[in-house]
Amino acid sequence: MMDENSGSGVTLIELIIVISVIGILISALGFSFQNWNASYKVESQIKEMHSDLMHARTMATCKKRVHFVKLEDAQYTIYEDTNPMPDGNNALEPAADRLTIQRTTDYGIEARLSFAHTQFRFDNDGISSHKGNIRLVSTAAPDYDCIVLFSTRINLGKWDGAECNAK
Repeated sequence: MMDENSGSGVTLIELIIVISVIGILISALGFSFQNWNASYKVESQIKEMHSDLMHARTMATCKKRVHFVKLEDAQYTIYEDTNPMPDGNNALEPAADRLTIQRTTDYGIEARLSFAHTQFRFDNDGISSHKGNIRLVSTAAPDYDCIVLFSTRINLGKWDGAECNAK
């Protein structure tokens, strides 16, 4: 038989311990979420750039018209060679050629292309004028954070500190 005065509740010390453990778990998960979110943003933007480059390459092949890609600090721009009409002149003229895509990224764009250019083109057959690496500069560690540009392929990759390794 139980005594009326014997409590079956929790003590103040037990309550403080439980609240402390919950607080530690929340702070650990908060840091983990911040790292995951930063990685997600980088990966999302590099995948968007990859998609845009694939689209430009496809359009160059389908329309039989050169497409230019211009890489700047944290922005890339894609132009269709339309000046003079109808087939262009194989030279980028931003004021006269048709702007097809212009995007700004949250991260700096570093291009290591052949001949130290930050501009390249896809010819009428979709072949790139330059080879090399394009990456988004960040401190996050996503699965994909760079692009390997070949003459006939465009692959996503992971930056290893010196180059982009295609996956």
